[in-house]
Amino acid sequence: MRRSIVRRCYATAGGYVFAKSAEEIAREQGLSRVARLASNENPSPPSEATIAAGLSALKEGNRYPPARQEAVVDALRRVHGDHAFLLGNGMDGVIETVVRTVVEPGDRVVISTPTFSFYGLAAAAQGAEVVEVPREPDFSVDPTKFIEACRGAKLAFLCTPNNPTGDVVPVEAVRKILDGIDCLLFLDNAYIEFSDADYRPLMQEYDHLIEGRTMSKAYSLAGVRFGYAFVPEWLAPHLEQAATPFAVNCVALAAAEAALADQAHIDEVVAHVRQWRERFMTEIPFPVAPSEANFVLIDVAPMTGDEAMERLAEGGVVVRSCRSFPGLEDRYIRVCIGADWENELFLEKVRDLQ
Repeated sequence: MRRSIVRRCYATAGGYVFAKSAEEIAREQGLSRVARLASNENPSPPSEATIAAGLSALKEGNRYPPARQEAVVDALRRVHGDHAFLLGNGMDGVIETVVRTVVEPGDRVVISTPTFSFYGLAAAAQGAEVVEVPREPDFSVDPTKFIEACRGAKLAFLCTPNNPTGDVVPVEAVRKILDGIDCLLFLDNAYIEFSDADYRPLMQEYDHLIEGRTMSKAYSLAGVRFGYAFVPEWLAPHLEQAATPFAVNCVALAAAEAALADQAHIDEVVAHVRQWRERFMTEIPFPVAPSEANFVLIDVAPMTGDEAMERLAEGGVVVRSCRSFPGLEDRYIRVCIGADWENELFLEKVRDLQ
């Protein structure tokens, strides 16, 4: 009887699939340390100024964070210009607020796949009809097919650079999509700092575009959980009404504000990623998809993703099998760019897979 009260989308096994942790691998293999290259993390800790700001805020952790986060919004505007912003507990929190605000049971939500699974999970949790639009064999997006799938939809998700493929949808292709759809487009730019693409000018041209970002990657704040989005002015008050109260904690707010002022840290991180991304592209002895993110997608056929993941784990390298990504054949692994020693160890162990 108790099972019958659980919603159908949660009554069976499923949900977000986490990569096996470095701690699990180390314990299983009897290793003192392992290379953590599965979760697209930044190997560098936050800057000293960011750490100091977070620690200072923690001293007042007995108080709720401010209901209106003017300080961090002002910091965002200093970096990005005069936009309306939605803040959240990571990009996931931003996605949940958007879906909660606009999607009702039975509404059509379109997703370009393979991609980050949380879009579909959040939409299904709201009772949406989720429609997947497969990417082309080279992982590019066909704007015409995407537009056609969006007819009658309420919301669509498009990730660029895309997770797990790493490719970028050209700005003009996004513009074509926006010209052809009536629904809201959520453009996930979680990895945009590692790319040359810039979609921010589109926010001035279209009032049905949301551009989501995170400080988990380039800003080294994955464990702090701070996400934000550029949103249309007309939608901002409705998003605020639907948002979870005090969703962003005081430490995250303070750390994000400080991190936004530290461009030198971002420049160093991006330079590191670009250097190693080029080496990965040329030195990995398997086909590697072109990437503008802080990770690469590797075709390890004839092995499956799980087989390659397990063999690399035996050598102390944790990578992500892409078997769980809808629409992606089971022959890929995703490997993020880590610290120098982690990357060198991976290149050594991936050669042994041949």
